[in-house]
Amino acid sequence: MAVDVTVVGGGISGLACARAAKAGGLSVRVLDRGRRVGGRLASRTLWDRPVDLGASYFVVAESTPFAQVVAGWQERGLARAWTDTFSVVDAEGAQTRKSGPVRWAAPRGLRSLAEDLAEGLDVRVETTIEKVEPYRVDGEDAGEVVLAMPGPQAARLSENAPGAGGDWEPVIAVALRWDARQWPEDLHGAFVDGHPDIAFIADDGDRRGDGAPVLVVHTTPDLARRHLADPAGAVRAVVAATRTALGIDVDPAESFAHRWTFARPAQTEGAPFHRGPGISACGDAWGDRSAVRTAWESGHALGLALASDRS
Repeated sequence: MAVDVTVVGGGISGLACARAAKAGGLSVRVLDRGRRVGGRLASRTLWDRPVDLGASYFVVAESTPFAQVVAGWQERGLARAWTDTFSVVDAEGAQTRKSGPVRWAAPRGLRSLAEDLAEGLDVRVETTIEKVEPYRVDGEDAGEVVLAMPGPQAARLSENAPGAGGDWEPVIAVALRWDARQWPEDLHGAFVDGHPDIAFIADDGDRRGDGAPVLVVHTTPDLARRHLADPAGAVRAVVAATRTALGIDVDPAESFAHRWTFARPAQTEGAPFHRGPGISACGDAWGDRSAVRTAWESGHALGLALASDRS
């Protein structure tokens, strides 16, 4: 069946684009190669609970369309205000506290927010795309094609992919479970400054609200590059660095490592999105700063533009 818009990529940006375009009267379908929607809003069930392995949190600006969406999530128990204070830890473990904007989390994992955005949309998962051309996907009519994915992935699908030449940094997210909590109750999360192996630590039990003794640690790009072929190979270095940073005396009982080859853009495009004709693009690389909010806003704005062009 012919559609007005085909969105390739079922992350938060692609889903926001699809919702806005559909609300504007266009017929839309979303194609994603994964088993579930979410993209880098990735949650995996580990140790009988969801663990966020992609984005660590999101931030909301007041009086914006995204704030209205988040308010709906909060009202339905899908999102919660988490904390406005993180620790900053140096490589030797010295800690200071730093306040900033309120960070938001999701009790059922950030993927649950993407699944909520997908409700009512024509979403086709486990769909592998080989080639994208203007107005065509794998040789079939597709309407306006939206590439909602990291630029290097878009470049594999189309020589016409916009914004595909930028560099992206890899990250390995390592989930660590202890039998009992080994860190202060008010840790929340910690930026690790100047360490060669780890960059951020999130208290997953704290952000989820269930108190589970689970940390999720994001590596530096340098460590990730050395272990892209074998993410589990990064675990030993991550455990050692995390124990030093937080003063933990024992190793975790279990661990799990997930590779993000294209975790975040090294620099953003500045423009909120790219408008075709034929092939458009949106995502967290298409704003002033790579973030969950940027991804949603980019997709939403592109969806509105597509609908406006057809009106």
